[in-house]
Amino acid sequence: MEIKHMIYFIEIVKTGSMTKAAEKLFISQPTISKLLRDLEAELGVELFDRHKRQMVLTDAGKAFLQQAKEIVRLYENLPTEMDNLLGIRQGHIKIGLPPIMNVSLFIRILGEFHESYPDISFELLENGSKRIEESIINDEIDVGITVLPTDTKTFHQFSLLEEQLKLVIPRSHKFAKREKIRLIELKEDNFILFSEDFVLNDRITEACKTAGFIPKVIAESSQWYFIEQMIEASLGVSILPASIIDMLKEDVVSVEIEDPSILWQLAIIWKKNSYTSFVTKEWLKFMQEQLMFKHGKSN
Repeated sequence: MEIKHMIYFIEIVKTGSMTKAAEKLFISQPTISKLLRDLEAELGVELFDRHKRQMVLTDAGKAFLQQAKEIVRLYENLPTEMDNLLGIRQGHIKIGLPPIMNVSLFIRILGEFHESYPDISFELLENGSKRIEESIINDEIDVGITVLPTDTKTFHQFSLLEEQLKLVIPRSHKFAKREKIRLIELKEDNFILFSEDFVLNDRITEACKTAGFIPKVIAESSQWYFIEQMIEASLGVSILPASIIDMLKEDVVSVEIEDPSILWQLAIIWKKNSYTSFVTKEWLKFMQEQLMFKHGKSN
């Protein structure tokens, strides 16, 4: 079995078609079909269910996919790892982060890391926590920032931030001059929430149910500034993290929520039982040290 067999197999799974995979790999379809047959013959199992119209993986195919991804990842990282052993510290890190967070502290530490490791580049990909976790599992990104709790059997983690969630309303709202509010008092209000890819959506919905009502959601968005504009237009109310509220305009006001109060914790996560590149390990170590130093300093 050659590494190209695994690369071709992964591409077939990605594209869902031998024709599309062949086009992307710049080889003929008969060639890729033969390679797949050879691979299945060598393994002694069928990797795809040929009774289905689409390219559907068998259980053996799913198991082989995970192993193939890991082997290809190791193979592709080998030149970088050899350079690192020789003291040439360079590479690329893909980081998933939710657009719901205030990234100022994170970016500041990233800048400090770049000063020490100028040859390491970054790709920042915005998404909800659920999608970030999926991307880490599928090896599409190296690390991510997500809302706790997360699956500790699947991910390593360390804490990034903990803060309160507050009600955000237009200045014309009847509760605009209140300092605190019970969540049940919002049962008649229209809610504007983050989309379902965001764990925060679940957290707010569950808190409302605990308070005794199901929130009336009239709009969802993946961007906090769209939510802000909808609040300004008096379309509804929202519940947002304190650090995001600090960046909002003066056309909206925030009110502390009690009974129940809602907290959220953000953590940096990466996959367990998987290869982690040298540059990613260095970045994780640097982040953890800087966060401990800065939190200690602020205390």
